[in-house]
Amino acid sequence: MSLVNESISEEFILLGFSDRPWLELPFFVVFLVSYILTIFGNMMIILVSRLDAKLHTPMYFFLTNLSLLDLCYTTSTVPQMLINICSTRKVISYGGCVAQLFIFLALGCTECLLLGVMSFDRFVAICRPLHYSVIMHHRRCLQLAAACWISGFSNSVLESTWTLQMPRCGHKEVDHFFCEVPALLKLSCVDTTTIKAELFFGSFVFLLIPVTLILISYTFIVQAVLRIRSAEGRRKAFGTCGSHLIVVVLFYGTAIYMYLQPPSPASKVQGKMVSLFYAVITPMLNPLIYTLRNKEVKGAFKRLIARAFVIKK
Repeated sequence: MSLVNESISEEFILLGFSDRPWLELPFFVVFLVSYILTIFGNMMIILVSRLDAKLHTPMYFFLTNLSLLDLCYTTSTVPQMLINICSTRKVISYGGCVAQLFIFLALGCTECLLLGVMSFDRFVAICRPLHYSVIMHHRRCLQLAAACWISGFSNSVLESTWTLQMPRCGHKEVDHFFCEVPALLKLSCVDTTTIKAELFFGSFVFLLIPVTLILISYTFIVQAVLRIRSAEGRRKAFGTCGSHLIVVVLFYGTAIYMYLQPPSPASKVQGKMVSLFYAVITPMLNPLIYTLRNKEVKGAFKRLIARAFVIKK
């Protein structure tokens, strides 16, 4: 009981780049601007997708889920990072660290699966267009989205528990900006080979398997598009997939680098920067990618603004 109470009252020190204080102001500005743009961009995607009847399709249903994920994903880390940059005591409570670790890991795993489901949606839309409404009906979309969320949170329960159960022997300095699995494992004072192997297997399942399915889906998509005779038809088909491909490369590229590369002392600073990219920058870029490259979303924005002006008058 005393051990539990000790853990609950414990605090972790988030080092970040505290050894480079001249970087704190630039980081604060970048984090704050990115967070504001992330909140605004993803909220607009959710609102437009729900309010415009033309966007009530499976593609935008999954995009709404992705935007909700990114909102929660960045909110689980950035506010605490902004507080710590402004504070001389760069700490986070044990409970706060547990919540941050669980939510960040759960949403990250969910996004891995959701991007795979979105590629399947594009595969059916382009390779099986006549059967699209039958295969991707509303109930199936709900089932696929629910499976992503449940699987992501279930995996987070396991991996968070394994990570937090490792004895730390009083070590409290987390060499990171937030509580993440690799950084917390470095606090352990026992051999972590077994748990690292288990976590590596989990990362393999949630990263490489969806990536493989995405590559297979896009192989069939490219073959189907190249069979389209008109250049306009090919351009439209590739246009619906381009935004998703960019998001996949940004998210999976950084996550695979972080979780599947062998540990190396030289990669410590690189690891922090990569973590910041997929935790802060990628959620900000996703709505920009989907709005700037998507005529349907831009058209929905215009209709929504026009409707607002009409109501105002």
